[in-house]
Amino acid sequence: MAFLKVVPLEKALEVIDSFPLEQEVERVPLDGALGRVLAEDITSPIDVPPFDRATVDGYAVRAKDTFMASESEPVRLKVIGEINAGDTPTVELKPGESVYISTGAPLPKGADAVIQFEDVEREGDDVVIYKPAYPGLGVMKAGTDIPRGKTLLKRGTRLTFKDTALLSAIGVAEVPVFRKPRVAVISTGNEVVLPGSELRYGQIYDINGRAIVDAVRELGGEAIFLGIARDDRESLKALIENGVECCDVVILSGGASGGIRDLTSSIIEELGEVKIHGIAIQPGKPTIIGLINGKPVFGLPGYPTSCLTNFTLLVAPLLRRLLGREDEVRKVRKVLAHKVFSVKGRRQFLPVKVEGEKAVPILKGSGAVTSFVDADGFIEVPENVEILEAGEEVEVTFFG
Repeated sequence: MAFLKVVPLEKALEVIDSFPLEQEVERVPLDGALGRVLAEDITSPIDVPPFDRATVDGYAVRAKDTFMASESEPVRLKVIGEINAGDTPTVELKPGESVYISTGAPLPKGADAVIQFEDVEREGDDVVIYKPAYPGLGVMKAGTDIPRGKTLLKRGTRLTFKDTALLSAIGVAEVPVFRKPRVAVISTGNEVVLPGSELRYGQIYDINGRAIVDAVRELGGEAIFLGIARDDRESLKALIENGVECCDVVILSGGASGGIRDLTSSIIEELGEVKIHGIAIQPGKPTIIGLINGKPVFGLPGYPTSCLTNFTLLVAPLLRRLLGREDEVRKVRKVLAHKVFSVKGRRQFLPVKVEGEKAVPILKGSGAVTSFVDADGFIEVPENVEILEAGEEVEVTFFG
């Protein structure tokens, strides 16, 4: 059994990339597509608009019938009907004829222009026109907004409300998207209780379960919290088996170190295979990565900052890959607010708060809740670096 045989971060990521998980595609109703990631390019199956339509309220005419119109010698056309939005025109304009038409209504056959009603006078069954119209005036031609066959949205697009509106405009009722990975989340420890429970001396409220569940959901995955496993083999084993049965990925927090009551590694080895137990990073060295029935199982550290840093480094890339969101890691370049000391030979990920153009290191330790809550993300201190000077440029990787 692999037990704290420490490997570089790159090796751990290589192992995760080799896991036999494939992107799966499902079709969801347009009503449920907001925030989902497209699994296919979307091309328009229709012209938009699908017919020549009026862009103003007025009179549909044959433009050539108006070419001689002027203030001194207006042209009179006979009004032979009315067309409103939603109507199917049944008339065809002949020379000297027009119809009253509403904005958005389809043009009748023979018409090629619409003169807005403010520019003409109505006298009984005639419309009096004082200036010539040109073909296309007051008209949106079929397909001029969106032509049939045009690619509108690319595979990998995370759908916004504007995208769903566009899909609605072309009549799409079901959308091909990447299936949300189902992630089982398990907290561990005799000292951990759920919010709302009475807190006895020596106990703490569970923060990791809440944070991981919502981090998965924020990425776009489906998270299922299975509860808190006590430091008892049967309790922990039952929850892990449940997670493997119902979900694609299992994440545990706590129970990853070499302590006598930390059972995660031995249970994963019993049920499947431990691929990694120990990564050469700080915080988060005792992280476990395993595989049970072809499904990844992650044992993350118990301290909140360590837990969420390693979630961001290890689990989030896998979930983004399954969701089709591999290019959405948020990083910015900032300058370090003050000097930071590290241990040579140890690759460190340090939580920081972004304030303007500065990255302010948070040095409370990974066990402090506010280290995680106050942090916007983290910076990497390479293993061959002992000091980062104030004012030095650093790259901040954001949580979430």
